[in-house]
Amino acid sequence: MAAETEKRRYISSEELGKHSSPSDLWISIQGKVYNVTDWVNSHPGGEIPLLNLAGQDATDAYVAFHPASAWKHLDRFFVGYYLADYNVSDVSKDYRRLVAEFTKLGLYEEKGHGVLFLMSFMSLLYLVAVYLVIGTKNPWAHLAAGGMMGMLWIQSGWIGHDSSHYNVMISPRFNRLAQILSGNCLTGISIGWWKRTHNAHHIACNCLNYDPDLQHMPLFAVSSKLFNSITSYFYERTMTFDSISRFLISYQHLTFYPVMCFARINLFSQSIILLLSKKKKVPSRWQEIVGIIVFWTWYPYLVSFLPNWGERLTFVIASFVITGIQHVQFCLNHFSSSVYVGNPKGNDWFEKQTMGTLNITCSPWMDWFHGGLQFQAEHHLFPRLPRCHLRRIAPVVKELCKKHKLQYSSVSFWDANIMTLRTLRTAALQARDLDCPVPKNLVWEALNTHG
Repeated sequence: MAAETEKRRYISSEELGKHSSPSDLWISIQGKVYNVTDWVNSHPGGEIPLLNLAGQDATDAYVAFHPASAWKHLDRFFVGYYLADYNVSDVSKDYRRLVAEFTKLGLYEEKGHGVLFLMSFMSLLYLVAVYLVIGTKNPWAHLAAGGMMGMLWIQSGWIGHDSSHYNVMISPRFNRLAQILSGNCLTGISIGWWKRTHNAHHIACNCLNYDPDLQHMPLFAVSSKLFNSITSYFYERTMTFDSISRFLISYQHLTFYPVMCFARINLFSQSIILLLSKKKKVPSRWQEIVGIIVFWTWYPYLVSFLPNWGERLTFVIASFVITGIQHVQFCLNHFSSSVYVGNPKGNDWFEKQTMGTLNITCSPWMDWFHGGLQFQAEHHLFPRLPRCHLRRIAPVVKELCKKHKLQYSSVSFWDANIMTLRTLRTAALQARDLDCPVPKNLVWEALNTHG
């Protein structure tokens, strides 16, 4: 053993940090150093997680996102070096112990029957909505059908979300089919776009310059730090804070819900932009494109059965407004939590995930409504864990946070809305009071006079 130890070659964290570019990308996992430069474009989770944690120890993130079966593939990337100053914090030790315990208990493999019930419910919603459009002439029935379509999209979104983290079906092939059907075909949103965006969000939870879920300039800003026109590393552009941004952000607490009612339009556009992009790699791009075409075939065709343009518009608006509830839910989990600027780190995983998330307290019978995201801290810490176990492990996570004096926030759905609006209003008032002047127009003056 001593002879083996002497033969080991070591590098420092500083030296590891020099290998942090796309053309020279090293990471460390449990003290061993790996060169994943040639693996970036083939990584099932996309290139963004590797690029964001390049040149760092990424053990906790790797443990969170990879099953035990993935460890055997690491050896082919080993460069022969070990990290000389590798150490594990007490928080990380406890976190990794929990992952191991949950694995031994089989929680990652036990998915329950939730998906079956959910898909049955979705099928019923779809069939009833189609019948109300085609088989009735009552305008109120048509309005109800639009609402059902929105509810269908919400539940479909939970399927798409879960299937991006773990196999909700019996095999990867059927899981992929569920993704394309529930995402692309049923809702018009590219599952490839969703996975790319969502993985970036998980790796850089509530990081203003890396987390796309907080990058909504010029419409919204959750922190005055965004007024410095920082760079989005996800969108590869500067989030410019100009006169238009200041005007819109100054009233963001008033426009939040109206914008959320039609936020799906942005998801449609982002999906199409990614799928048509020649620079971004999209796995199975043609599957994704065909799925989107299917949506834009059946949905307008269904709307065309309505008797007049007034009812058609009402149907579309109803479906958008109802599904806007889900967009609000996404925001509640993070908008009022702590944020930061800088590179995501691989050695404070547990701390960053808990400080950047907000749980929603609800009764078990309401779990279907929140899709598991009411246990946001648990989901971020154990993203591969089926949602049916999140309520079970919540007390364990809460106790671990208490042990290490870390933040664990959980409030009611009502209070979460109040906290989100308060955060938006605070940033809105800060946008109005900035010392740096920007050109104002008559509308600006009028609104501020009465505001």
